[in-house]
Amino acid sequence: MKIRFLFFLVFHCSFSQVNIKGKVYDSKGPLEGAAIYFNSTMVGTTTNSEGEFSIKTEEGHFELIISYLGYKTIRYNLYTNEYKKPLVFALEENRYTLDEVVLKKIKYDKKWKANLKRFYREFFGNTKLAKDCKIINPKTLFFYYNSKDNIFNAFTKAPLIIRHNGLGYSITYDLVYFSVEKDFVKSLGYSQFKNLQGSKHKKRTWKKNRLVTYNGSVNHFLKSILANRVKREGFVIEQFIRLPNKERPSDTEIKKARKKITSYKKTINFSRKIENPVTDIDSALVTIRKSNLPKLKDSIYKKDLKSKDILVKKEGKLRLDFKNNLLVIYKKEKEEKNYRRRGLESSLKFRPQMSTIIPTTRPILIDKNGILDNPLDLVYEGYWAFERFANFLPLDYNPKKD
Repeated sequence: MKIRFLFFLVFHCSFSQVNIKGKVYDSKGPLEGAAIYFNSTMVGTTTNSEGEFSIKTEEGHFELIISYLGYKTIRYNLYTNEYKKPLVFALEENRYTLDEVVLKKIKYDKKWKANLKRFYREFFGNTKLAKDCKIINPKTLFFYYNSKDNIFNAFTKAPLIIRHNGLGYSITYDLVYFSVEKDFVKSLGYSQFKNLQGSKHKKRTWKKNRLVTYNGSVNHFLKSILANRVKREGFVIEQFIRLPNKERPSDTEIKKARKKITSYKKTINFSRKIENPVTDIDSALVTIRKSNLPKLKDSIYKKDLKSKDILVKKEGKLRLDFKNNLLVIYKKEKEEKNYRRRGLESSLKFRPQMSTIIPTTRPILIDKNGILDNPLDLVYEGYWAFERFANFLPLDYNPKKD
């Protein structure tokens, strides 16, 4: 099974200080204590008693988040070169799509606890760092499971407060959308990072863990492309095309084979070897066995790609421009034990981290700091899908300055 993971965290930045000022209010007047921050970073502030805020940033394109409990979150695309006067934001009270009566009926019983456990697993992942993540206010979460379509959804009544004891962060996460459908996890949200207080020993541990987490990550990979240091940073890139697997029978053939077997009146030995099918039942059994093969098959046709094979500049904008899909191998770290890659010998002592990049649209715009204009343009499979929120760093994390 290929696990696909799509995590939507948007942020854009450049360099050169700009002081952004503004005001936040509601229908009654100025709002004090509204959170103002750049998504998935450590840069943020709050409004004063007059609803005013001031926040310094670098020149560039940002996603500014304006949030206040009980109100709809505002996501504002900020282009510093277009900023000329203070920004003004009017917040609206949040009206839940679910009736308040429904919310009040939420029971924190065994079923809710089981759903919370699943949310932990799907949201934080199953890496070593996942066990170090704790939601401080879990009862703000409620869940819905559609058994017919096998879809698991999570919702929140307020932003999640997450304590990451492995990386040393306190994270406020405003969950907008979360679903698990078959093998595809999709999460949309806004996050603000703050450093935890700790001893010198803890700070050294956090610094080490952050560097290990950064190495081999998507952010590390994209920055390596921009710096033309792909190979030196430990990445190997291969290009592949994904085609229908000719070895797998069609859905129609599989359906006919199942019908043939279920209608057969005699006892069938399902475990017997069949090298050369003789009867219709033999053929049906072979077809059923081959139905477990993947529908699609990847075929690599180009190896050792360089930055120039992927990155282009067109109309003054940087783009990731490549055909089909990419396989990215990070050779400086091995996979964690919790991750198991199908088809690889378990006796292999060193297993490099392997991930695939599947574009959802083109062109794929990227800024000069390695941040995608729209993260939804790419879907990750393999190791990067295994590494989830527990292995996320602030997008303004700099290993040289940390």
